[in-house]
Amino acid sequence: MQKATIDVVIPTYKPDASFREMLRILSVQTQPVSHILIINTGEEYWDDTLTEDVTRAEVFHIRKEEFDHAGARNMGAGFSDADYLLFMTQDALPADRYLVKNLLACFSEPCVKAAYARQLPRKDAKITEGIVRSFNYPAESCIRTFADLGTAGIKAYFCSNVCAMYERATFQQMGGFLPPAIFNEDMVYAARIEHLGYGVAYAAKALVYHSHNYTNMQQFRRNFDNGVSQAMHPEIFRGVSSTGEGRRMVKYVTGQLKSVGRLYLLPRFYWQCFVKLAGFRLGRIYKLLPKGLVRKCSASPEFFDRI
Repeated sequence: MQKATIDVVIPTYKPDASFREMLRILSVQTQPVSHILIINTGEEYWDDTLTEDVTRAEVFHIRKEEFDHAGARNMGAGFSDADYLLFMTQDALPADRYLVKNLLACFSEPCVKAAYARQLPRKDAKITEGIVRSFNYPAESCIRTFADLGTAGIKAYFCSNVCAMYERATFQQMGGFLPPAIFNEDMVYAARIEHLGYGVAYAAKALVYHSHNYTNMQQFRRNFDNGVSQAMHPEIFRGVSSTGEGRRMVKYVTGQLKSVGRLYLLPRFYWQCFVKLAGFRLGRIYKLLPKGLVRKCSASPEFFDRI
């Protein structure tokens, strides 16, 4: 396993100086990466100095209208001949030099064909965002298979391309991520391999800093796109409830806020949950809505010009 080759694929859009730090940490991992393949949307937004200190980075430019959550990542994978593919987003900052090593270790289990990292809140994260991160990304590792669907619900299919590693041979056999994808290309892939008897590992020791302080409208649009993605794949998500996991998350956050004496944050948190749920449920019925309204509800309105 230690001799395995790993390529990193990162879609970017208007990357800033923090991206340089991400690349720096990736370049000094204890488990070396062979190449860093950057699929950048909008050549006019690219700064060549971002990669000037990274010898193994290659940049490929696409136009904004060409971007697709599955397609851009498949494009990057097509340039790789490594044993494993590590997909990351431009705002995922490795917490240490052991990220790649800890993800790779998951594949010592023969059934594991994908593994995703634990996301820690950034220093500027709001307290509720940090608590939600600890709920979604706990300190204990696990491996989930299709057999867990009855007990874990939608969580059985969870995987996050914020930072996730895949065995490339299986990725090729599966045809990569399924385009078009507005969201959840990672979960759709996880469900597909689990249906074939494979497993997805959560690597709690593989750490990245990643969090957002979204506004209510940003939350609404993000969850609308989540609903759209599930509606586009009824063969996977039909009959699999997301609300049970949502109720557990609300109960967990409520208890944590109570334990730290921050109950005054609950009204705002509950309103955010309502906004998320409203966006998600509207997204699930996007085909019944006027196209103009769909575009206004989505964080990626141009996606609907391609489907």
